[in-house]
Formats: sequence, structure tokens, C-alpha cells
Amino acid sequence: MNKPLKTIPEFENESQERAYWEANDSTQHLDWTKAKKVTFSNLKPTTKTISLRLPQHLLDSIKVAANARDVPYQSLIKVWLQEKVHIH
Repeated sequence: MNKPLKTIPEFENESQERAYWEANDSTQHLDWTKAKKVTFSNLKPTTKTISLRLPQHLLDSIKVAANARDVPYQSLIKVWLQEKVHIH
């Protein structure tokens, strides 16, 4: 037999809500067995700036390849890396 779920209280601000959820278990308020997986397809992935040292001749070759495709060379590098690690 399932326990009745508690109602979620009203919060005056985000700080109050954060404190509540840090001290209380969400399973007392929500039936997670009915949860459904969702995808937020319009979110942009977080990017991180890195420093990458390449031999000048390699960078020049990448820039020539990018120019032939009419894309920025940094974008071409990202596409190639993504293809190589199979992230889709």
C-alpha cells in the first residue's frame, strides 16, 4: 500500500525553496515511478575555451580545408572532433 504524498509547500523565494529541498526528501512529495524522461533539444551545450598548441603547418592545413568548405576553421575542428569521438 502506498503512503499518501505530501503537498509541496508554497515558497516565497528560491532561497527558501532550496533550503526546503536540502532538508526534505522529494519522494515524500512525488511519485517518481510515474516520471518520464524528457529531452530539452533547444538547449545549447555549455562550451569551454581551451588552449591547443598545434604545429603551424597543421594549423595552416586545417585553415585551407576550412576555407575550401567555407566554414571557420574552429568550427571545422569541432566537427572533426565530434565525428571522431562519435558524439551525436
